[in-house]
Amino acid sequence: MAKKRGQKVAGTVKKQEDTVTIADQLGGDMLEKLAQMKKDLTKQEEQQAIEREEQLRRERKEREKNKTFEELLEEYGDVGSKF
Repeated sequence: MAKKRGQKVAGTVKKQEDTVTIADQLGGDMLEKLAQMKKDLTKQEEQQAIEREEQLRRERKEREKNKTFEELLEEYGDVGSKF
C-alpha cells in the first residue's frame, strides 16, 4: 500500500509541473507593460480623487462666501462676543 500512495503523490507533482501559467504564456515584455499600465491607472485614480476633494473644498468655500447675513446668523446664532 505504501508504494501506491507514493505513486499517487508523484503523479500529482507531475500535473502541477505541466500546468502553464498566464505569466508563462504572455512573456516578460507583456507582463512589464501590464504592470506599468496598472501603476499608471493607480496614479490616475489617485489624481482624480485629489481633484474631487479640491473641487468639493472650493465649492464649500464658495457657498460660505456667498451666505447671506440671515444664513450666517442662523448658523452661528448669538455666540459672538458683544462689543
